[in-house]
Amino acid sequence: MAAGVEDQRSQRATAARDTYGALMLQAASVIRLRYVDCGQDGLSPATAAELADVFERLANGDPAVDQIEPNEAIALAHRLLDNDHPEHSRLWPRTP
Repeated sequence: MAAGVEDQRSQRATAARDTYGALMLQAASVIRLRYVDCGQDGLSPATAAELADVFERLANGDPAVDQIEPNEAIALAHRLLDNDHPEHSRLWPRTP
């Protein structure tokens, strides 16, 4: 029975990683569409591309972005998808 419980936990952990990765990739796509391809105000295309790259790196588990708080990345991703003031996030690039 203990092996069955461990299998369920492993499946949940894998699903959580897959869900997190899918959310990060979706956020990267939204950034590229809105700010790189369509030129929506708020970010320059170059800065938007950099932020999209960060989301893609998070999705792929790149250790170079381990210092980014996952909950903050999730919150920004949801703000982007909802178009609900993503600029209020601490992860949003600041413009001078």
